[in-house]
Amino acid sequence: MEVSRFRILFLSLLAVTVLPGCSLLGGRDDDRPEPLAPAANAEPLTGEPDQRPIIDPQVERREIRRSRIDTEDFELGGYVGIMSIEDFESNVVYGGRLAYHLTEDFFLEGTYGKSRAGRTSYENLAGQADLLNDDERDYSYYALSLGWNALPGEVFIGKNRAYNSAFYLVAGIGNTEFAGDDHFTVSGGFGYRVLPADWIAVHFDVRDHIFDSDLVGEKKIVNNLEAHLGLSIFF
Repeated sequence: MEVSRFRILFLSLLAVTVLPGCSLLGGRDDDRPEPLAPAANAEPLTGEPDQRPIIDPQVERREIRRSRIDTEDFELGGYVGIMSIEDFESNVVYGGRLAYHLTEDFFLEGTYGKSRAGRTSYENLAGQADLLNDDERDYSYYALSLGWNALPGEVFIGKNRAYNSAFYLVAGIGNTEFAGDDHFTVSGGFGYRVLPADWIAVHFDVRDHIFDSDLVGEKKIVNNLEAHLGLSIFF
């Protein structure tokens, strides 16, 4: 009897211990959460990043109008001004110029001008004694010069208008015919050029014409200063 009781008790404890564990082992798959279904519009993962830009600006192409700038290198014009002939007062001077622009910085220029000498202080004091007759008072010159655009830039008129300009230096050689003689002449000076349009230019020039002369009784170097305004066109 005692053995049967112990056997029944042992089997009861075994059933209580083993059966709940079996139920737990068999129920793991039932308790596992179900995976979420992918969204209908979800893109498959390929392992590569999205190549689309974050910002996609819409830029419209604009038409650029290039300025119509004349490429002519020759310049032809005339000028008028005042010339001070040393010892012979000041008088009107006029002439013409032809230039060839070698580059944007340098140009060759040929000029021809005419003026007329006045009376000297000696002639005014002596009364009737004249050093020169009427024909000998004619003054003419020509020169071939090299110019340098030292300060190219722009000049502004008002708020909305700007014109190309340049301050330039010139130096050259030539000849002066005065008092019946020819004189080898060295000339130099400066000028300022403004272009109201791409085919026309306005000039202001100052020149000094230097040569040897013994007209008043002693040989000396004379300086004949000239200042003039000019107008020229490009072709």
